[in-house]
Amino acid sequence: MKLERVSYGGWPNCVRITAGEVDLIATTDVGPRIIRWGFVNGPNVMKEYADHMGKVGGDEWRLYGGHRLWHAPEAKPRTYVPDNGPVAWEWDGFTLRLKQPVEAGVGIEKHIEITPASDGREFRVLHRLINRNCWDIETAPWCLTVTASGGRFIAPHEPFRSHDDYLLPSRPLVLWHYTDMSDPRWVWGRRYIQLIQDTTRDTPQKLGFLNRRGWVAVAQRGLLFVKRYEAMKDATYPDYGANTEVFTNADMLEVETLGPLSRLAAHGGSAEHVERWLLCRADFGDFHEDTIERVLGAAGIEAASP
Repeated sequence: MKLERVSYGGWPNCVRITAGEVDLIATTDVGPRIIRWGFVNGPNVMKEYADHMGKVGGDEWRLYGGHRLWHAPEAKPRTYVPDNGPVAWEWDGFTLRLKQPVEAGVGIEKHIEITPASDGREFRVLHRLINRNCWDIETAPWCLTVTASGGRFIAPHEPFRSHDDYLLPSRPLVLWHYTDMSDPRWVWGRRYIQLIQDTTRDTPQKLGFLNRRGWVAVAQRGLLFVKRYEAMKDATYPDYGANTEVFTNADMLEVETLGPLSRLAAHGGSAEHVERWLLCRADFGDFHEDTIERVLGAAGIEAASP
């Protein structure tokens, strides 16, 4: 494993980690943010907003791009406290720890901890919210990755069970007021839900659902980016029970996972949510569901049952 201080995107104090094939860059001038994720010397899987790169300070919330940590459920102004200031960081040879100062007016402190696996392609990303208020709060970790244009979101359905075999529903599917299920960017398959990022379509689309399969993926420019995470049994999730959400517009594709809602005690109560990131090369061709099965299987991901 290797860590080095680098300048990236106009920020002079970024931190780069690599364990071989893949590298990851986190900002420390703002954040906590992961601004790059990709194969060494390859394209960035994550979106970078050119107008925001390198900027620091100010009271305006900036999207920047990359990966960030929020607290759910979404609300303004609480969720949109700017992360425009510096973060503390430390490296022990195995894990990079990023620590944001307590958010003004909200009283929540955010940590992101990044640990590369020895195979060089997988990273463990732990997200932590700490309540520094003098009162209890209820919230959930909300982890959002803004990926570059041209990607395709892939999520598995629950295992098939016939009507004769099982009568109860398998999971909630959560819609927003602007969700248009007739939009051609959606591909409603028997085994998978797909959402295509299209730079020619300005209207946003969003969907949430409870995902017990424990993974979602983005196919992009011959790459497969997989997030794996645990679905807590009997937990209560925000947004009508969604632990997974996806959003797209003409600029990007955003893949979001959430931890359960929990009550954080005053003076230091905390909640954590872990994602495991995997990046590999993959050719999905026509994105037929059989092709998806084959590519996911080659990457070691449990495919959806037919």
